Amino acid sequence: MIEIRINGRGGQGAVTTSEILAIAAFKDGRYSQAFPHFGVERRGAPAMAFCRIDDKEIKLRTHVYTPDYIIILDPSLLNLPDTLNGLKNSGIIILNSKEKYIELEKKYKIIYVDATQIALDIIGKPIVNTAVLGALSKKTSLVSLNALKDAIKEKFSGELADKNIEVLQKVYDSTN
Repeated sequence: MIEIRINGRGGQGAVTTSEILAIAAFKDGRYSQAFPHFGVERRGAPAMAFCRIDDKEIKLRTHVYTPDYIIILDPSLLNLPDTLNGLKNSGIIILNSKEKYIELEKKYKIIYVDATQIALDIIGKPIVNTAVLGALSKKTSLVSLNALKDAIKEKFSGELADKNIEVLQKVYDSTN
């Protein structure tokens, strides 16, 4: 079973990220779960969401304590002591940042994506959830790009869906 924790701030789309990821995994023929965890529910406050993906039925119903992946939507969350807690030794961080964190790279594998700028350029708002999923899809075999596009179409409609798919594709194409 693959477990993912999404760390963001209220309003950045952490919950939507987990939902789109779970829908995409399902569309790829896998089992999945997505669920949020909130502390103080307000815009800008730290928020977490979780996703599990497996090839067999998932019966576990707890928080994700030892994620295989941590997606960080806001790099300022790296200043909080719990942001990287539990990441497995082989775990990967997908980090929304144009800045490199050399000290972190000594301990963790990090995939950087300047999701904020890409979202601003295409959507006009710093909503980074679909951008980070483009990097995740490109660097892992977790979910396919086509399944993510279909999940976005299921979650959004019209121009919002089109722009989010454009963001997803741009990040996918530019991720090394």
